Amino acid sequence: MIKYIGSKRALLGHVTAAVAGLLPNGGRVCDLFSGTARVGHALKKQGFQVWSNDHNAYAHALATAYVQADRERWIAQAEVVLAELRGVKPEAGWFTGAFCEDARYFHPDNGARIDAMRDRIEAMALEPELKAVVLVSLMEAADRVDSTAGVQMAYMKRWAPRALKPLELRLPDLVPSVGAPCRATQGDAVEMAGDIEAELIYLDPPYNQHSYLANYHVWESLVLWDRPETYGIANKRVDVKTRKSAFNSRPGIGPALQSVVERVRAPNLIVSFNDEGYLSREELTAMLSARGHVQVVEIAHPRYVGARIGIHNPKGEKVGQVGRLRNVEHLFVVTDRPVELPVAA
Repeated sequence: MIKYIGSKRALLGHVTAAVAGLLPNGGRVCDLFSGTARVGHALKKQGFQVWSNDHNAYAHALATAYVQADRERWIAQAEVVLAELRGVKPEAGWFTGAFCEDARYFHPDNGARIDAMRDRIEAMALEPELKAVVLVSLMEAADRVDSTAGVQMAYMKRWAPRALKPLELRLPDLVPSVGAPCRATQGDAVEMAGDIEAELIYLDPPYNQHSYLANYHVWESLVLWDRPETYGIANKRVDVKTRKSAFNSRPGIGPALQSVVERVRAPNLIVSFNDEGYLSREELTAMLSARGHVQVVEIAHPRYVGARIGIHNPKGEKVGQVGRLRNVEHLFVVTDRPVELPVAA
């Protein structure tokens, strides 16, 4: 899956162990801020009926491929489409100009491949689930040859060695059906909260000023293929300025999260929140206690690679100091009574 500072890769075992401990007989789990869909993908593999939601288009594509699409339904057709795309002649276009020349996220040779493949995908008029599978293949292929430290706010002064390798399409790791339909939706969490009903709801909201749309604007443009107006050295989509989330605001996050917590319908709730976030452990515990008994699991892990590298200006000169190198992720487990939480394998 794509490099992602909000990814729960390092915490996945803790999250899935907690879910399995609360729902030993399976059931429906909703991930309301799904991001890369890594959690939903893992839970579907374990047999849960998963509903993944996110408001960004690239995240919806990831959830459609990894949660909603069933392997046996799409694998053969996806292989045929990917084989056709591998044979498309590279042709530079908007993507190459925006992200290989004006900005240097990808080598122009790969930019031309991306342009040609993405134009062909659009011309194919694929069914939505199949299109998502193919788009995820292209997104992940591009991610493997990028020239960034992990976020699309800046790019390397010199090409990263991986950026000089040719882009290669691979079939995403699709999961077979669990016997009940899984869902991927694209909506605002606060607006959708009252419609959410499941045996367990997992909340992993944005926790500080860093917008996922701003950090991964290239993927949003690749999926939407709307050739937006861009701005700044990072060549971000101009709508990054207007598509703001209350969860990226210190005064906004508390009321927004409380609205979600109060309105979702489920006997079990798991909230993941980083200690760099706008809300403290004490504030979250108080908020969640209205729903039931709260237990907290602390998980220390390294900060994302860009933070460990440090801050540099466009000339590649280091201009800032690295702060702490580790974060603590808190898992708040909310149930109607105390339970013994399993330890991740």
